[in-house]
Amino acid sequence: MDGHLTDLGRIDADAWDGVADDALPCALIPQPNPAQIVNSLDRAGIGVFACDLRTERLAWTPSVYDIFGVTPRPDIRRGEIVELYDRESLEALERVRSRAIERASGFMLDARITRPDGAMRWIQIVAQVECDSGGPARLTGTKQDITRQRLERDLLQQSAESDSLTGLSNRAVFQSRFLDSARTALGFRPLGALVLFDVDGFKQVNDRFGHVAGDACLVQFGQRIRQAFPDALMVARIGGDEFAVLLPSHRNLQRLFRRVEGAVALLKTPILWNDALLEVGASYGIAKAENAISYDAEAMFMRADQALYAAKRAR
Repeated sequence: MDGHLTDLGRIDADAWDGVADDALPCALIPQPNPAQIVNSLDRAGIGVFACDLRTERLAWTPSVYDIFGVTPRPDIRRGEIVELYDRESLEALERVRSRAIERASGFMLDARITRPDGAMRWIQIVAQVECDSGGPARLTGTKQDITRQRLERDLLQQSAESDSLTGLSNRAVFQSRFLDSARTALGFRPLGALVLFDVDGFKQVNDRFGHVAGDACLVQFGQRIRQAFPDALMVARIGGDEFAVLLPSHRNLQRLFRRVEGAVALLKTPILWNDALLEVGASYGIAKAENAISYDAEAMFMRADQALYAAKRAR
């Protein structure tokens, strides 16, 4: 029942005889002054705002000015503030704001802004439309700087989604965002091709120089793949010495093969490690998407995998 006020009805004074002070119902506790609530929120770094929907004039508490890095003044208007939002956040804001005004409802949104001093901030907006006899009149709510929380969340997400050795996407991400794309909305579209790479000679490097040298090979291999395909939709390490590259849609099949062959030449360049040259090769398998928008990811993976191992057997 936290946050809810219950109507206990009329209670005579005699009814309180023998009732301990701490047992008095919450309905008898004096309600805080609205100004006190606003001041408490401000001290916590949560700013309160109001926007007149007819004039677009804004009213902010000091914390909102601090968040946006704007000098306090009485004539601030929404038109100049929305220019501080990045394009994607502004589009999302306009979408949910318009819907809330149309339905006389509210919304919550995380948005990214760039302050006048160039500092980037993430803010969380919680807003509610207030109406008068003429319809929607004001948008009121709170704005809070959540930059630190977003950075911490992004670091945790990156850690969970990245291969700890190479920094590339890991197998779980490749599985969820590509192989399972037929069952989710996370697929890559438009998609051109899947290319699988395998490190040739990796076992020999491990046997001769040890696992530290083998790890160095994998790190370099991953960096070179990323270098060869800067436009890749995803580069992932999906096995011990196996990597996957998802490429955007390209109609020119010959150009795709030339790019892959160029990548193989780069991957074969010896790796300098502790004054030793580690020599590895690369095999690959390609599967083109039959349709850039509607494709069977698992079938593509099977075709690329079969082509990869056919290439390894041919060596």
